[in-house]
Amino acid sequence: MAVTAETGSFIDAGAVRTHYHDSGTGAPLLLIHGSGPGVSAWANWRFTIADLSPRFRCIAPDMAGFGQTRVGDDFAFGLEAWRGQLLAFLDALNLDKVDVVGNSFGGALALALAIAAPDRVGRLVLMGSVGVPFAITPGLDAVWGYTPGIDSMSAIMDYFAHDRSLLGEDLVRLRYEASIQPGVQESYAAMFPAPRQRWVDALTHDEADLRAIRQPTLIVHGRDDRVIPLETSLALNRFIDNSQLHVFGRCGHWTQIEHRRPFARLLADFLENAIP
Repeated sequence: MAVTAETGSFIDAGAVRTHYHDSGTGAPLLLIHGSGPGVSAWANWRFTIADLSPRFRCIAPDMAGFGQTRVGDDFAFGLEAWRGQLLAFLDALNLDKVDVVGNSFGGALALALAIAAPDRVGRLVLMGSVGVPFAITPGLDAVWGYTPGIDSMSAIMDYFAHDRSLLGEDLVRLRYEASIQPGVQESYAAMFPAPRQRWVDALTHDEADLRAIRQPTLIVHGRDDRVIPLETSLALNRFIDNSQLHVFGRCGHWTQIEHRRPFARLLADFLENAIP
């Protein structure tokens, strides 16, 4: 399937009508996006899908409250609910086991899958991942506190990228327009209201659970990340025994955009050669 449009398919993942992209053939690869304003699976992973779909079946869902996966006002956002959506999503697609890539907030969800359902996860990739304790950065506080506006979105992009010239106006416009779709900002504001340190803590896993992870794990971080500190990946590398850490210099929070080709090559090599 060619990757040509932001709109993908829908499937019922338990009670959550989930929008997702499914492209390519080969071993199934679940891509879990981050939590920035206007984020969607497409905005987060469109380059990665284009680069990896010739070798892998790339499956990228919009998590509940993001992108085109809309939920009611009574939906209880949180790690347990998002993990439940992912497990139901895999069931709905009849996928017993997948390799998993999680970006930032999505890294915390990828870890939650590996901890709660280790038999469902083959290889694990964490990119700029949340999941261990840290003091919330000004960048993350600003990202989670976003209020819609093209200038506000442009300012948020400055936190994400080390070299902002690589991102361009098209991405700012894409993310801004996504953030003003009906119901999107309402859900986003309900997820991470101030004070926001508590939401970092809510996405943190116990050290003992992290140390129990046995999957081959690739941890990727931008050295100059101002949203999630590099120290989080250093800690994950210490806790997860079968892990390796790759740090990209001159790189902010969006490794998959700022270092698109090297990131794709790194992922493909790990996914094809690491033995689960």
